[in-house]
Amino acid sequence: MSVAECLPAERTDPPGIDPAAFRLAMRELAGGVSVVTTGRGALRTGLTATSVTSLSAEPPALLVCINRSSSVLRVLREHQAFAVNILKAGHEDVADRFAGRSGAYGAARYGDAEWTELTTGMPVLADALAAFDCRVEAILDWHSHAVVIGRIEALASTGGDGALVYWRGGYRGVAP
Repeated sequence: MSVAECLPAERTDPPGIDPAAFRLAMRELAGGVSVVTTGRGALRTGLTATSVTSLSAEPPALLVCINRSSSVLRVLREHQAFAVNILKAGHEDVADRFAGRSGAYGAARYGDAEWTELTTGMPVLADALAAFDCRVEAILDWHSHAVVIGRIEALASTGGDGALVYWRGGYRGVAP
């Protein structure tokens, strides 16, 4: 059965669910902060994401949700590869740059952090808690977002003293 066969033919929003109330309630769900990177050279780009999750261990895969209006999604579709960099406590500046809070766009978001590559050639943050180098397996457009499924080609793990999470509209460091 294909993904399309699993989806309902027509969807309507349930009555009484206010989008602003939904967003406010979702602020109660703490999420690990990651930077999704794609592209090469001057065409590198990326974004900060909390909507990243493991999908399967065999084969190793994860999924990330990206707003369909994001310019990053266009570059990701073109390269058919991306990296997910899990940020550690102290990476707030990296998270802010990739969230667009610094005014930097494209390759300028990479700043002075140290970047490397694994298998696909996508940028990997050298001191990320963990980084997953992925090839795109599928992209499912779902209303305002795309659900990107990536097969993990390589990974790196540096460990660290704490993770960066996003909760109630702000970053928090979580220590072991």
